Amino acid sequence: MISFIALIAGIIFGFGIIGSGMVNPALVLAFLDVTGDWDATLLWVMGGAVTVGTIAFMLARKRERSYLGLPMQIPGVAKIDSCLLLGSLLFGIGWGIAGICPGPALVLAGTGNSDALVFLVAMLLGMGIYRMTQDRG
Repeated sequence: MISFIALIAGIIFGFGIIGSGMVNPALVLAFLDVTGDWDATLLWVMGGAVTVGTIAFMLARKRERSYLGLPMQIPGVAKIDSCLLLGSLLFGIGWGIAGICPGPALVLAGTGNSDALVFLVAMLLGMGIYRMTQDRG
């Protein structure tokens, strides 16, 4: 049942990011270009996602178990440290250069988009390099 729910959630997510334009690098770059010809369309997408997520977390915090009977795993307050800030900065740079975010990149790769495939390989390479440097430290 859990896999079925994950499948349904993934399909909804895929349709949502395609329908909203989040898989279109040109639209993403226009959204990020706040000093130029800014396209605020994706602000509605993010606002909708934050609204739905906020309501879902408010309801989830009142429960001990999920609708599937699993224990609730609500994240606690995370410390904002230099690793988080540096990671956010690097994520933003990559997003701004490519106009592709990891979730939409998976959807684009599924369509055979070569730019998304290159992006995913580079992202996985970056994650691997980071992991190797952290394991040594």
